[in-house]
Amino acid sequence: MKTGIVKDRRFLNHTMGEGHIENPGRLEAIYSALEEENVPPYVELPPRPAEEKEIAFIHSPEYISQVRSTAGKPSVQLDPDTSTSPLSYETALLAAGSLLETADTIMAGSGIQNAFALVRPPGHHAEKSRAMGFCIFNNIAIAAEHLIQKHGLKRILVVDWDIHHGNGTQNAFYHRKDVLYFSIHQFPFYPGTGLWGETGQGEGEGYTINVPLFPGKEDADYVFIFENMIYPLASEYRPEFILVSAGFDIHREDPLGGMEVSDRGFGAMTHILLNTAAEFSQNRLLLTLEGGYSLTGLQEGVLAVLEQLAGNGSKPEIEKDLSVGTARELSQVFEILSDYWPIP
Repeated sequence: MKTGIVKDRRFLNHTMGEGHIENPGRLEAIYSALEEENVPPYVELPPRPAEEKEIAFIHSPEYISQVRSTAGKPSVQLDPDTSTSPLSYETALLAAGSLLETADTIMAGSGIQNAFALVRPPGHHAEKSRAMGFCIFNNIAIAAEHLIQKHGLKRILVVDWDIHHGNGTQNAFYHRKDVLYFSIHQFPFYPGTGLWGETGQGEGEGYTINVPLFPGKEDADYVFIFENMIYPLASEYRPEFILVSAGFDIHREDPLGGMEVSDRGFGAMTHILLNTAAEFSQNRLLLTLEGGYSLTGLQEGVLAVLEQLAGNGSKPEIEKDLSVGTARELSQVFEILSDYWPIP
């Protein structure tokens, strides 16, 4: 098994002003860590910019035009948290296109079975017609639609472990069943969406699963969810491809988050997803970087993920005990799940 990595210094060209927490230093820290000794082996995959017709899989022509109009301008405010710089449009196209190119590489069966796109700007908050929460184009949603339209896939699982709910990804597929969206996130928290009752509508009812959690959750809590919710769901849904919005703002050192996940937790979650992909998805697994604002947390988390993707690590041992509070929170999710899926 070979692991692909997307990394390119052009992703540093998007900036949102001095002092903004989503800044090029995030990727610089990750890229620096990849140059150290004892980094798991990987194949560097070339990025490509997405075409506007590919961005239009998810975003409206008017919104694409709005973002295009920022090219070359010093700064344009797209929403209270999200602004552009002269090369932001170009960089956002490259971020989205990187996922499409990587998905194609995995689908080609050329020896790359899993990959991690270390790109920015992130994407999972971006809605059809607006930027949100540091996100310009919804990279993961565009990749899912690309897999459906180009490769004819009918069942894609999107797992979002970022600390914030991926409202944009949820809304892109809320009325459909060809994408099963599963989000674990802190609540109440930005953007205020992602409650238990948001399960999809019409044909998509039951194909959106939200796990809102109070702060303070640790490795054991996340591993329990992956083993007792995500894996059983996959065994029923049988996804043909697994996409992951990998946010490292659940790391215990993150300045924005309130979770307590360690590098061992990231490794364990990835290990479970690898096994799930091996059993149901022909090993097809593609992660993309979303949030994460502790440089140490980004480095530790990404390296722990890569170790698992490269097949170098056994599953980290994580204590399985859940607190009474966590069990109570998850009971509401299990109750809703039982309406749609035969989860034990």
